[in-house]
Amino acid sequence: MPLAQRQITPQDLIPDAEFAKVRKSWRAELLPTKRLRRIELGPCCTFYFECYDTMLFQIQEMLLIEKGGAAQVPDELAAYNPLIPNGAELVATVMFEIDDPVRREQTLGRLGGVEDCFFLQVGADKVMGVPEGDIERTREDGKTSSVHFLRFPLEPRHIAVFRDPATQILIGCGHERYGHLAALSPASRAELTRDFI
Repeated sequence: MPLAQRQITPQDLIPDAEFAKVRKSWRAELLPTKRLRRIELGPCCTFYFECYDTMLFQIQEMLLIEKGGAAQVPDELAAYNPLIPNGAELVATVMFEIDDPVRREQTLGRLGGVEDCFFLQVGADKVMGVPEGDIERTREDGKTSSVHFLRFPLEPRHIAVFRDPATQILIGCGHERYGHLAALSPASRAELTRDFI
């Protein structure tokens, strides 16, 4: 199936009992991919670049944990299929991971609007992340959510540059209170290029 049409369907899912038997080995098999797709940005922000495989495992996990059966499947597909890249984009779950609840409250309270400040630096071009429009991620009091879903739409020229190992690719945040950059390793770049047509 072309990447542009890649979606998880009910036929792709296995029964909970079968998943429970293979869950540990499936997770272990997926771990190297997930490591390459995990990029830390600054002291407490992490990008998790999603793909078909990560979303399929996530749906299976949700079905197993919540035990909603067939009735739960449409909601999980609706939630996670939009996070599968369409062949001309990268899609990331971006998380602010702060264990201390007081520090977490303070940090998120200063980062209102951060969802509009994430970008990919692809050669000379800055490609801004487009936040998912499902819910507002910054509250009226200026506090942002700890989880954001972003897509980075790429033109063919961006994809060509992304594939060129001589060009550095960066992820970044331009928020005035969280200005950070991180370079993608060659291994992570190679993994992410699998998302392109």
